[in-house]
Amino acid sequence: MATHPRRAPRSPPLSSHLPAQLRGGSDPSLGSGLTRFNALSPEAAHAALSFCCGSRRWAHRMTAHRPYPDIASLLAAADEASYDLSQADLTEALAGEASAELGHGASYAARLALDAARAEYERTFGHAFVICLDGHPPEEQADQLLAAIRRRMAHEVDEERSISADELRRLSQARLAGLLDRLPALLDRLTSPHGLSAADFGLFAPVG
Repeated sequence: MATHPRRAPRSPPLSSHLPAQLRGGSDPSLGSGLTRFNALSPEAAHAALSFCCGSRRWAHRMTAHRPYPDIASLLAAADEASYDLSQADLTEALAGEASAELGHGASYAARLALDAARAEYERTFGHAFVICLDGHPPEEQADQLLAAIRRRMAHEVDEERSISADELRRLSQARLAGLLDRLPALLDRLTSPHGLSAADFGLFAPVG
């Protein structure tokens, strides 16, 4: 048995798969967020990064490599850290994920179909259905989600694990962008006794 998941082919150059909010110009708030991220204590940075990817090794590596000179360097480091996840790291990260859900605007039939497909997927593959829908307009995301889960149910376990790893890599980048955007507002929560929650990062939010 292989000790590492089969990797999906390397993606195109970084600029082609950056989260949409980072393409075509810079957002001053993201630059400010990066400055604050670089200045966080190791404990606070690790805690925040854990909401971007559930692998402790990934979060530790991203924390230890600070400071990042610019956003592209941060995302490139996240990309490499995701590609370097071991089988155990990937299992840990997937265990922290929750399958995407449809929002209340979706039809009852669509939500019922997704619930059934998601339950079957989790029984088959042993982890949540992971997909990054960044770049798809909100009105298309429900159809994209339903089509993707049905298509991927036909995969062998090793193939689906590889695809899940790549979707998790893309999700981690999108969440990093969200972290930089929200960080100024989250600084107090990082040092509060209650800490952060997934909702602070907009994670696991329904789509559609």
